[in-house]
Amino acid sequence: MTVLARLEDQGDRAVVVNMNAARRGALSPDLYQAIKDAIALAQEPRIRAILLTSEGGFFCAGGDLNVLIERRNLTDAQRRDKVDELHGIIRGLRAAPVPVIAAVEGGAAGAGLSLALAADLIVAEAGIKFTAAYVKAGLVPDGGLTASLARVLPRPLAMEMCLLARPVTAERMEALGAVNMVVPCDQVLSTAQSLATRLAEGPPEAQREIRQMMAEAYETSEAAQLDRERNAMARAAGGPEAGEGIAAFLEKRPPEFGAK
Repeated sequence: MTVLARLEDQGDRAVVVNMNAARRGALSPDLYQAIKDAIALAQEPRIRAILLTSEGGFFCAGGDLNVLIERRNLTDAQRRDKVDELHGIIRGLRAAPVPVIAAVEGGAAGAGLSLALAADLIVAEAGIKFTAAYVKAGLVPDGGLTASLARVLPRPLAMEMCLLARPVTAERMEALGAVNMVVPCDQVLSTAQSLATRLAEGPPEAQREIRQMMAEAYETSEAAQLDRERNAMARAAGGPEAGEGIAAFLEKRPPEFGAK
């Protein structure tokens, strides 16, 4: 049986490689399992980032329409369970203990776009397109796509993507702040790896706290978030990472955080 995804343990990072090239990186049980395994591996202190990438020239085309045709014979409850599998992956990435980086080559469509936007940092190939293609097949977005688009794009553009399935270039996504970096094709993975290296050099507890704070910021009031920041800052200021970071700054040397 052909394996459609793999997990690579690269020491300080867990790299998920989508290998479903024949289906333009369509979602697969193998991909789901590789991501679950990466999240589990990220519980180890030495893992400082999860990297999502692909082989075959396309990041992820979303759901396989041949599979969706078969699901028409399922009950509504069974179809909900199938969608919940994807949503479990998205929730898992959002709640992962380390930052998630998406290295997007070729493009991302449908739930593949949901997967990319579940990452904290996105490196995209120049000239590619991001597409919410659901409506073309008479479907609606899943994988948290409506929530993600509403957070990172102006409403008219998000509606244009979902209602008209109009693709948006990586360059436009970068200009709007939805993508971190746009680089030539041959630099996508190396740039994402460089980001993972930079994260590995930073303070792990502070990074974890920042991710949690940012996640909560979308759901809480400003007053509640101010309290959250106060408590987090008080803890951080008295912790060993701040001790090292402040000392390094004053001594004009690079900080040495390391995994605790």
